[in-house]
Parts: sequence; C-alpha cells; structure tokens
Amino acid sequence: MASRFASFASALVFGVLAGLVSAGAQDRSIVVASTTSTQDSGLFGYLLPLFKAKANIDVKVIAQGTGQALDTARRGDADVVFVHAKSQEEKFVADGFGVKRFDVMYNDFVLIGPKSDPAGIKGTKDIVAGLKAIQAKAAPFVSRGDKSGTHSAELALWKVAGVDIAATKGPWYREIGQGMGPALNTAGAMNGYVLADRGTWISFKNRGDLAIAVEGDRRLFNQYGLILVNPEKFPSVKKEFGQAFIDWLISTDGQAAIAAYQIDGQQLFFPNAEKKGS
Repeated sequence: MASRFASFASALVFGVLAGLVSAGAQDRSIVVASTTSTQDSGLFGYLLPLFKAKANIDVKVIAQGTGQALDTARRGDADVVFVHAKSQEEKFVADGFGVKRFDVMYNDFVLIGPKSDPAGIKGTKDIVAGLKAIQAKAAPFVSRGDKSGTHSAELALWKVAGVDIAATKGPWYREIGQGMGPALNTAGAMNGYVLADRGTWISFKNRGDLAIAVEGDRRLFNQYGLILVNPEKFPSVKKEFGQAFIDWLISTDGQAAIAAYQIDGQQLFFPNAEKKGS
C-alpha cells in the first residue's frame, strides 16, 4: 500500500513539474507597447516572424500613441517600449521606468494635404512657412490630438512657427484623439492638411485626393527608440526575452531586416542603431 502511495505521489510531482516546464515553454512571449506607425505601416507584420524564427519568442504588440504606450509601460503592462518621442523616452528612463534607451531607426514626417492645396504650399520644403500659411488662411487641419509622437512633433512645429495653436485654433483646426490612419481618413473627408509619418503614408491605401504638400525639411526628422521596461520596478517584466528582442533589432541582422522592408519599392524606415544606448 505504501509503495503504491509513493508511486502515486511521485507521479503527481512529476506531472506538476512537467506542467510547469510546459507552461514555461509556452510562455516564450513578450508584450511590446509601440506606436500606431510601426503597426499601421506593416513593419511589425514583416519583422516579427523573422524574430520568431530566430529566437522562438512571440511578440504581442499594443499599438497606441507614444504617450499612451509609455503610460502602458509605466503601469508595468509591457516588457519593451518601441516609440518615437525622444524627450519623453529619456524622461521615462530618468524616472526609473526604463533601463536604457536605444536608437533603432528613423524616417521623417510629411505634411499631407488636398491636391487643391488651399494654403498654397504644395511642393515647398519649409514646414514652418507651410504651417503659418495654413493658420493664416484657416485651411482645414487635422490634429491627432492623442499625445502620440506625431502629435508631439506637430505641437513642437507649431511652436517653432511662432503659432500659439492653443490660443489661435478655431473651427479650421480639428483634434480627433485617434491614430494616424483615422487622422488621414479625416483629412481626406475634410479636404484638410495633416502631419503624418512617412511610413504610414506610404502604406496608406485610402489616399483619395490627398498628396504630400511639404517634405524634406530637416525639422521633420523622426527618430524611433527602444527601451526595456525596468524589471526592478516591475518583477513581471520578462527581462531576458525583452532584451533579446532589443538586441536582435539593433544587431546587424535586425538592422538589415528594417532596411529591407519596402512597399512599392520605397523603403519606409532607415536603421541607425547605437549599440551603447542612453
């Protein structure tokens, strides 16, 4: 009887341990809080299968504006942050929520507008002059208004242009509190202007009467960064898997994969990783 009980107990322990090992094996996944541009442009759809094949780690993406993505990470609900608002990212690290920030890639912003061009700015390369013309003529303008990296860049550009948008905005200026795709759709419906990241614009299919109005200004540079959420603050963070994702993206292979992603022959993002981080 005792022997049968010992065998039963041994089998039970073995089963529990096997279950734990199996559960651990199944949980090779991380959560990445990222921007709508990395999702909407199709970049993640291209990169993540390559990373899965390399590391056998699944990546679950929460696509939000940069501000919302950082807030998600501040609650400990993500393992890695992949966003594009450098000053906000540096504050996130300085406040102890992230370990290190790494440059990973860049593209640029473009000012999109209707082909009829009511502000008379199409084909120019001066974003400040373009915004001033839009404000002076009260031409329709769509703002994401969602605390995203693109929204932050837009507000900074109004400031550089000497326009106090909070004080001067009127019916011509519409804040929608949504992502890049809805903002472009709203601009199309309103025959309005909107600031967009080039990656989302290239991948956007519902262009209608929209076209690039202003591009090529150095002030439209758009840098993306990677941060591991601090496991000392949030023990649930999967440090090894999250760091493996970062290490791959800034490696020679990961950077080559970013450079290789194209739509209709156009490269959407340009790798520029700094391995040491900040």
